[in-house]
This record gives sequence, C-alpha cells and structure tokens, in this order.
Amino acid sequence: MRQSGVLFPVFSLPSPYGIGSFSREAYEFVDFLAGSGQSIWQVLPMGPTGFGDSPYQPYSTFAGNPNFIDLDALADAGLLSREEYTGLDYGSDPENVDYSKVSARHEEVLRLAYGRFRERGGLTCSAYLDFMKENKAWIDGYALYRSLRRAQGDREWFNWDEELRDSRSGAVRQAAAGLTDEIGYYGFQQFLFDRQWSRLRAYANARGVKIMGDIPFYVSGDSSDVWSNPDAFLLDENYQPVMVAGCPPDAFSEDGQLWGNPLYNWDTLKKRGYDWWVARLMHCFRTYDLVRVDHFRGFAAYFAIPADAKTAREGHWVEGPGKAVFEAVNRAFGGPCPIVAEDLGIITDDVRALLDDCGFPGMKVLQFAFSGEPENTYLPYNVERRAVIYTGTHDNETTCGWIAGLDDWHRDFVRRYANSLYTSYEAFTWDFIRMAMGSVCEWCIVPLQDYLVMDNRARVNTPGTVDINWKWRLRPHTLSEDLRRSMYALTQLYGRLVPAPKDGEAAIDIM
Repeated sequence: MRQSGVLFPVFSLPSPYGIGSFSREAYEFVDFLAGSGQSIWQVLPMGPTGFGDSPYQPYSTFAGNPNFIDLDALADAGLLSREEYTGLDYGSDPENVDYSKVSARHEEVLRLAYGRFRERGGLTCSAYLDFMKENKAWIDGYALYRSLRRAQGDREWFNWDEELRDSRSGAVRQAAAGLTDEIGYYGFQQFLFDRQWSRLRAYANARGVKIMGDIPFYVSGDSSDVWSNPDAFLLDENYQPVMVAGCPPDAFSEDGQLWGNPLYNWDTLKKRGYDWWVARLMHCFRTYDLVRVDHFRGFAAYFAIPADAKTAREGHWVEGPGKAVFEAVNRAFGGPCPIVAEDLGIITDDVRALLDDCGFPGMKVLQFAFSGEPENTYLPYNVERRAVIYTGTHDNETTCGWIAGLDDWHRDFVRRYANSLYTSYEAFTWDFIRMAMGSVCEWCIVPLQDYLVMDNRARVNTPGTVDINWKWRLRPHTLSEDLRRSMYALTQLYGRLVPAPKDGEAAIDIM
C-alpha cells in the first residue's frame, strides 16, 4: 500500500517552554498530518541527550527525554501551579532550542512536581509500580546511573571514583541505598514520559497516523547502557574503549570521521543470544509503530578504529554479526519486525545481501540522485518499490538550501530532470517533492521544512559539526490551511492516501 508521511523531530514542535514536547501543539500537529492525508510521522531518537545535545548520543537507549514532558499536563494534574513554570527563561529565540536553559528550567520544575508526587503517595500507586516493574530490566540501571552521575559532579562514569565504575560492585549497592529519593526522581521522569508519549501515540494511531521511530546503531560511551552492560562492549580493564566507531576517508572527509563510540563485543553478545539488542529493539517496538535502524550497514561490517588513533585513517573494516541479530529479534517479536533499514553511505555487496536476506525496506534519498551517472541508484527510474524515498533526511540540507548551493551544471541537470528549469526555488522545491511522491517506492517521507520551502537556516544537522545542530524549531501558527490542502491534493494525486480508521476499527498495517 502506497503511503506518505512527514519527518519532523519532537524537539522542533512549537511550545512556550523552549523545546517541543507532548503538549497541545503535538496533538495539533497530528491533526494537521491526518488532515493533509499523511499516515506516517517520523521522529528522531527521543532519549535524554548528552554530549552535543545529539539525540544520537543519549544517556540511555531505553529512556525518554524529560524535556519532552508536557508541563501544562502536570499543572492539570495538580503537581505544579502555572506560576511555577510559565514565567521562566527557556531561551529567547523561538526558532532555536537553548539546551542549557531548557534543561536547567525543566530540571527545576520536574523536581517540584516530583516532590508533590512523592508526598501524595505516588511512589506507591499501582500505575507507577506497574511501570517500574515492567521496565525493571533497564530503568533500575538508568535511574541509578543518573543518580550516581549527579552525585559525582556530573562527570562521565568512567571518571567516577574507582569503586563506582563497576556497576555490580558492593560500593555501588551501598551508594544506591543512600540515593533512594534521587533514584525515585529519575523513575518518576520516565513514568511521566511513558504515560504522555503513549497517550499521544494512541491519539495519532486513532487518526490514522503511525509513528516511525529511530534507533541509533551505536550508543554513547557515557551512558547507562555501557555502565550497566560493560561485557557487551569492547572495553579494557579500566572500562576504556579498546576500539571506537567511525567511518573511513571519503570524498567528503580526507581523514574520515572519528565518532568515538565504543564498539560492541559481538562474540559475547552472540553467546548471550544477542539479548541486549533483542531487549533494545523490543523496547522500540513497544514505543513506536515501526523503527528506522540507523547505520544498518554496521550489521554487515563496521569500521573499527584504535581508541588512541588521531584520525579514522588508522581504522579497518570488521565483519559484523549479520542476520543473526534480526533472527533473534524476530523470534522475540513473533514474526517479521517492522523495520526500515538506513542503508546509506558506503554500501557494498554484503550490505545489499543482508538487506535482501532480512527483507527490510531500505532508503532512497532524492538529493543523492543527481551525480550525473544514469546508473545512480537513487534516480527515480532506478529505485525499487519496496523502499522509503525521501527528498532529504535530517542529515541533509533542506531542498531549497540544497538547490541554491549546487554548481551551475548540477543545478541545471536537476532542474531539467524535474521539468522545473525556469521556476523559483519555491516552485522547484514542490516539483522535487512531486518527484518523490510520484516514485514507485511504497513509502515517501518529506521533511516538514521542504513543504514549507525553508532554506538551510532550518537545517537540523550538519554531520561533522557540533554546537549548531538539533536546535531548529517551528514557529507557532506556521502550518496553514492552504498548506494542508496542497499536501492533501499531492498525496491524493499520487495514490498515497490511506483511509483513517473508523471508531472501533484497527488502524491499517503500515508494512
């Protein structure tokens, strides 16, 4: 079934509190998607962000970002008064997230709410206890990690006092006994996140909109994932990475990219039946309707760089675990998993074979199609039906910014291909979207910025840079009725409308 959707991070939603959240504006956005004929809302990872504010470097691959918690809902529940949070400084720029201010203000306010929740017996209520029990496998370690990290002056866990670096030590158990209240606070955060997100997702599903989540391939070295599961990673006796992740030199970077994430100990994970990865993906399937697996090629082969290397030039390719991980996940899921594989970058025959063996749809990015070679696999006449086509992803320029930045030859080529040779950049951007929507790919996802014909000031991420990413936000009241109608008409024209479920009906399967 042909379908279409919009890529739009939660943090980019408008709100009065410095960052997008599960607030009224999120529900209004779902209404807009449903009204414009879209059946998919693709989001970025929603974990608690750490280094560089990147959603791909969270403190936990299981936990949710507490900054997304709707503060108005806490006031409605009697856990806050509106005066306690409405007049605070969340940042002065409505188009960019100020993470330092947002995190500090939300921390202050959520601790107030937690105090009242605790005083009213919330820690013993059945809903909270059930949540903690159902998520015990990860939340105990996460809440303890965050509590210890705070007690250790917010240092990375591998720089804590030596006796606390081993998550299974007696010193850690002793420290935990004195941090009961703090541990409860981090559990409270996740309880709120889960309840509010579940409610928003149910609302979206009822309107015929499914949620596509995103799972990073690697995890941050400074995370509860590594601290709680050191055996799953290649670490030395001091819990330092032996090898780290990155990518080799290419046309865009002569030294390659040194990401620094610890690598997985696939031998140990294989002996354990890939239990950590199974738990991770099963958590995603409970959180989203389908999941985009980032850096899928890492399951075929991954680039390993010595931890003390100065550049990625010193790295080498290592064979990955292959299909075995997904066979284990399929057994736990009870059938084929609802996965989209991010198969971009350096794609070799082994990656293509793995994608075929797993049966997952891959990704086609239209901005990558116009190199000039007729065999380019991203050109609309070369793409396959079982794939998700994008005008661009969160790592790309906006389409308007991209076309403006091309050299004359490539710009002319793209314009001729799109039959948009003498149009404005605004008209071209819509012609480009039309190309994606009209392709044979079953799924088409367009970043919201492209529908709004925004330039690169609305770009979400520029790979290889820090401090400028993950900030862009939509101004309130930007989504117009005219835009809704135009999107609906385009979706209908190219056969991508999906009937919304009627009351009492199950939503149509997305895969």
